[in-house]
Amino acid sequence: MEEVLKQVANFMAVSARTAPKSGGKDFINIQIVKGEEVKRLGEAMVDCGEKQGIKGFIRDGKNVLDSPVVLLIGIKDAAVMNLNCSGCGYSSCSELQAAEKREADFKGPQCAFRLLDLGIALGSAVKTASLFNVDNRIMYRIGAVARKIGISQDDVVIGIPLSAEGKSIYFDRKE
Repeated sequence: MEEVLKQVANFMAVSARTAPKSGGKDFINIQIVKGEEVKRLGEAMVDCGEKQGIKGFIRDGKNVLDSPVVLLIGIKDAAVMNLNCSGCGYSSCSELQAAEKREADFKGPQCAFRLLDLGIALGSAVKTASLFNVDNRIMYRIGAVARKIGISQDDVVIGIPLSAEGKSIYFDRKE
């Protein structure tokens, strides 16, 4: 089953890559994580949750440990759209560009349109997983830890674990 999930992850990557992008500019990065890297990621998520006392990281980390494949979709060094829309919280794109970048789970602030592009890419990817009846769930915590341990160098990254069991391991969770 693991080989099938890897192939579905490849199809999901194509869906994310070809998803519409604002202004036709593509700042989306895609990684397929498998094998020992999945284990390292899941263990780091559990560890993060235990150290910070956040049950969600522990729960999601256990889901990752039970997943043969994880797809990471993120953005890095995404240019602003130059629309001065204030969706990012600044009055102009030049203010956003001049703003000091802050590091937490993600690096920001970011252009709202580039974050929308990320969301559309994520939606396209999980739609493809659904077409193949592969269980999945979009999880921000995966991306936060993937950045922290160096699996991803993206500014903002979100993870999608994949599974094919008799029942979805990502929903109806106890914690």
